[in-house]
Amino acid sequence: MKLKQIVQATLAAASLLAFPLSGMAAEVEVLHYWTSGGEAKSAAELKKLMEAKGVSWKDFAVAGGGGENAMTALKARVIAGSAPTAAQIKGPSIQEWGKEAVLANIDVAATEGKWDASLPKVVSNVMKYKGHYVAVPVNVHRVNWLWVNPEVLKKAGATAPTNFDEFFVAADKIKKAGLIAIAHGGQPWQDATVFESVVLGVGGAAFYQKALVQLDPASLNSPTMIKAFDTLAKIKTYIDKDAAGRDWNLATAMIINGKAGMQFMGDWAKGEFSAAGKQPGKDYLCLPAPGTEKAFTFNIDSLAMFNVKGADQQKAQLTLANAVMSPEFQEVFNLNKGSIPARAGVSRAKFDSCALKSMDDMDATSKSGGLVPSFAHGMAIDSAKAGAIQDVVARFMNSSMTSQAAALALVKAAKAK
Repeated sequence: MKLKQIVQATLAAASLLAFPLSGMAAEVEVLHYWTSGGEAKSAAELKKLMEAKGVSWKDFAVAGGGGENAMTALKARVIAGSAPTAAQIKGPSIQEWGKEAVLANIDVAATEGKWDASLPKVVSNVMKYKGHYVAVPVNVHRVNWLWVNPEVLKKAGATAPTNFDEFFVAADKIKKAGLIAIAHGGQPWQDATVFESVVLGVGGAAFYQKALVQLDPASLNSPTMIKAFDTLAKIKTYIDKDAAGRDWNLATAMIINGKAGMQFMGDWAKGEFSAAGKQPGKDYLCLPAPGTEKAFTFNIDSLAMFNVKGADQQKAQLTLANAVMSPEFQEVFNLNKGSIPARAGVSRAKFDSCALKSMDDMDATSKSGGLVPSFAHGMAIDSAKAGAIQDVVARFMNSSMTSQAAALALVKAAKAK
């Protein structure tokens, strides 16, 4: 993100364009991209909670599952000197915004709410810039899930897979039964989501860490990475011809409606199953992506807080931060969204079997070393490098590019600035 030069160059214009806040009632404007069924219900709960606290909510929802459109809108607003109260940002991007001196220090809320004691260190570290809280975590998503329609498996005479050999056997049977084996949306971020689960399943958590977090050149251009691309090439053959540009939730709907058998997607997909009234274990299965049973790729949704003017607006911002971290909101948001609470102390009673497995697996992998940040969802590396690697994967998914050429291209992409 080359924001520094842009922000500095437009600082004078920004001060002229900033909206005057004096005399305004307490209000928060929140930029987010929670726009699909389960996500929209989750955002609505936060709005309801804030309004109950006497703070009006101005919704700034920008569609686009990967958040690219939202980030473009956010940059424009910051440059114009009219940043929202909070924006849905995650991972290294929080640090990038912090460097621009546009984020608000919300340590007051963190101290009051005892966030350090309530959050796992892996989560709280992401929320801080130079030791100060500037963002609040909403949830933790597990990305390396495989969603399966058991009725489709039954019709095809297939069984739920645990590794890639079993996965391709099941995919063959589903295809022969006249159904779509893999529901997918041909968008770069979705391609990257499948890719990272394949790398994790083929190489394991230690290899994933070296290749997609540390960007070790020898790992990026290795026989293991070539094998991962070979596996991805085979997966491509089971995706239907209409996948190009399909939104992720429409791919999930193909699983819900029995048109397709399996989908690689994070657990926000569960919000769609829940919104459709489907029950885990009965109407759908949540399985670790093939070969990733002992690993967990995490994606943390968070709201970064931007500098706002006026005591009322600053107070409303702290109210928002505390509302997000309340056990009440963490429970209802994650029940709708399909994710798990970011903080400790939230009752597990209402969470389903998929969420409980996610909670247990996060705890186990945090101790075993299998807990790794999602590259595809902005948690592992800076946006320039992540974008360049995503471009390589998208090219591979949409061309006859060889696995060897793709692995070599990763090395070059990892040097992007």
